[in-house]
Amino acid sequence: MEMEKFSYDNKIVRNFAIATIVFGVVGMLAGLIASLQLIEPAMNLGNQFTTFGRLRPLHTNAVIFAFVGNAMFMGIYYSLQRLCKARMYSDLLSKLHFWGWQIIIAGAAVSLPMGFTTSKEYAELEWPLDILIAVVWVIFAINMFGTIAKRREKHLYVAIWFYIATVVTVAVLHIVNSIEIPVDLFKSYPVYAGVQDALVQWWYGHNAVAFFLTTPYLGLMYYFLPKAANRPIYSYRLSIIHFWSLIFIYIWAGPHHLLYTALPDWAQSLGTIFSIMLIAPSWGGMINGLLTLRGAWDKVRENPILKFMVVAITAYGMATFEGPMLSLKNVNAIAHYTDWIVAHVHIGALGWNGFLIFGILYWLIPKIYRTNLYSSKLANFHFWIGTLGIIFYAVPLYWGGITQSLMWKHFTPEGLLQYPNFLETVTKIIPMYLTRSIGGSLYLIGVFVMLYNLIKTVKSGNLLENEEAEAAPYLKNHREIYKYKHKLLESKPFKFTVIATIAILIGGLVQMIPTFLIKSNIPTISSVKPYTPLELQGRDIYIREGCNTCHSQMIRPFRSETERYGEYSKAGEFVYDHPFLWGSKRTGPDLQRVGKKYPNLWHFYHMNDPRTMSPGSIMPSYPWLLTQDLDITNTESKISAMRKIGVPYSEEFEKMSNSELLKQADVIRLDLEKNGVFVDSNKEIIALIAYLQRLGTDIKVENTVSEK
Repeated sequence: MEMEKFSYDNKIVRNFAIATIVFGVVGMLAGLIASLQLIEPAMNLGNQFTTFGRLRPLHTNAVIFAFVGNAMFMGIYYSLQRLCKARMYSDLLSKLHFWGWQIIIAGAAVSLPMGFTTSKEYAELEWPLDILIAVVWVIFAINMFGTIAKRREKHLYVAIWFYIATVVTVAVLHIVNSIEIPVDLFKSYPVYAGVQDALVQWWYGHNAVAFFLTTPYLGLMYYFLPKAANRPIYSYRLSIIHFWSLIFIYIWAGPHHLLYTALPDWAQSLGTIFSIMLIAPSWGGMINGLLTLRGAWDKVRENPILKFMVVAITAYGMATFEGPMLSLKNVNAIAHYTDWIVAHVHIGALGWNGFLIFGILYWLIPKIYRTNLYSSKLANFHFWIGTLGIIFYAVPLYWGGITQSLMWKHFTPEGLLQYPNFLETVTKIIPMYLTRSIGGSLYLIGVFVMLYNLIKTVKSGNLLENEEAEAAPYLKNHREIYKYKHKLLESKPFKFTVIATIAILIGGLVQMIPTFLIKSNIPTISSVKPYTPLELQGRDIYIREGCNTCHSQMIRPFRSETERYGEYSKAGEFVYDHPFLWGSKRTGPDLQRVGKKYPNLWHFYHMNDPRTMSPGSIMPSYPWLLTQDLDITNTESKISAMRKIGVPYSEEFEKMSNSELLKQADVIRLDLEKNGVFVDSNKEIIALIAYLQRLGTDIKVENTVSEK
C-alpha cells in the first residue's frame, strides 16, 4: 500500500504553549496578590479596580481559561494530529481558534476589574464575551471533528474519547448556563432565578471542573504519560470503564455544592449519591495512569517529567476522593463556606492541572524545537519547590477551614455562641492566610524557573513548524472482526459522539426538568416582592464590587446559623433574584438577614472604611461609592428586562421607575443628614444601602446575635 506524505502543524502548538506560560504567570500573580489582600487590606492599593472582589474572579478566569485552557488546546493540537496521523483540518481555523481565545482572555482581563460581571462562579463574563466563547468553541469543534474525519487511523485512541466528551459537554454547559437577557452592552440578567439559577449554575460550575479541568486532562494523561515513560497504557478495558462511567456519573453531581440550602431535598440527595459513585471511575483512571509506570520507577526517580506526572495523577486521586467525601452531608456541614473548600480546589488546580501541564511542557517543547531540555536540574528544582508550594498552600487552609467551622458552631455550656462576633473567626486564621501566600509564592517561583529553563531550551533549538510524516491511508470499507465490540464503536466517531452526548444529557435533564416544571419544588411566599428600582440598582453595585465572593446569602438550618443570623433561608425568598447570590465562601458573615439590623449610618461608615465600625476587619474600603454618581439611565431597561424574565413589575412601571428611585433615595439621604452625614441622594452608596437594608425583610425575622 502506497504511503501518503503530510505534515504536522507545530506552529499552532507553539503558540498555545507561549500563551499557556504567559497567562500562567499572570493568573498566578493575580492569585498571589488576592491572597495578600486577605492578610493586609492595604494590598487592595486603594483602587476600585484591584479590590479582592474584582481581582478574585480575574484570578480564577485567568488560571482556568487562560492557563489551563491554552495548555489543553496545546496538548490536544499536538496529540490529535499524531493520533489521527493527519494535519489539523484547517490551518485557518487553528489560527482563528488561537486568536479568538486570546481575545476572550483579553476581554476578561479588561471587563472583570471594571466590574462587568454576572457574578456566577466560573461564568462571570458578560453576554458579548459569552457569545464569542460559543463562536470560538464551535470553530475548535469543527477543526477537531474535521481532523478526526480525515484521519488515517481507523480507531480512535482513548485520549480522543475524552477530547470528544469535552467538546460536546462544554458546549452544552456554556449555552444552557449563559441564557441571559441583555440590558445593555455590559449588563445582563440570567433568565433563571433563585433556586433554579443555583441548580443550573452549579450543574455548570461542577461540570466545568469535570469537563474543562478533568476530562481533557485525562485525555492528555493517556497520551503524554505513555509517551514520556515509553510504555503502553496499563489497561485498555479499564480505560473503557473509566471513560463511560465517568462522563455519565459526573454530570449528576452538581447539587452537592448546594447541600443544606433551599434546593429541594431530592435534588441534594441525588447529587450526593452520584458524587459518592464518582470515586470508582475517578480512581480507575488514577490507577490506570500509575500502573502504566509499574516496573519503571527507577525512570521516575531520574526523570523530572515523570515526577511531575506522577504527582499530578496522585493529586487527581486525592481531589477525586475528597470531593465525594465533601458531598456527604455530615462532612459538608463542617467544610462548606470555609477555607477547606479552597484547599480542596487548589489540590486539583495546582497539583493535577498545574503539574501535568509542567510535565507536558518539559516533554513537548524540546520535541518541537528539536533539542534537549536545557537543564534537568532546574526542572527538578521546579518540581521540589512546586511540591513544597502546594503543601504550604493547602495544609494551612485545611487547618483554617476546620478552625473556622469549629468556631462558628461552638456554644458555651449556657447555650450561647462562644464566638458571636464573626470577626473573631477571621482574625484567628490570618496566620494561616500568610502561610498560604508563602506557599503560593514558592509555587510561582517554580513557574519562573520553568520559564527560564524553557526559554534557554528554545534558544538552543529551532522550531519545526511543519513536521513531515507519512502513513498509509485509512481504508474505510475494510472489514475486521473485533475481540471487543468497543473497537467497532471507536471506528465510528459520529456514533461515538452521539452516544457520549446522550450519556451527559441524561443527568442534567433528570435534575432540571422537575425543578423547572413542578411548581411545588419552588414554593412562593406572598410577602416576597420584587426589588424597588433603587434596591435593584444597589444589588447590581453589590454584584459589580464582587461582595458575593466573601459574603453568602444562604442561612442553613443549623442551630449555630439560626442563632447567629436568624431564620433559615426559604426557596420562596429568592424567586426574583436574577442572579442568585447564595455564595460559596464566608470570609465575612452571611447577609441574608442583614436588612434593618444596623442603621443607615452604620452601613455608610462601614463601606467607607470597615475598620471604623469593625476594628481588625480585612474587608476593603469602598470610598468611591460615596463620590460616584449612580447611573440611572438604564433603570428603565433593567425593569423592562426583569419583566421579560418573569418579575411581576406592573405594566408601564419602568416609566415611573426613576421617580420612585429618587423618592426612596431621598428618604435614606434625609436619615443620614439627621445623623450629621451629608451626601447627595444620587450617589452609589445610597443605592447599596437600600439593597442591604432590604435583605431578609420580606419575611418575619427573629432577633439575632449582632454581627460586625
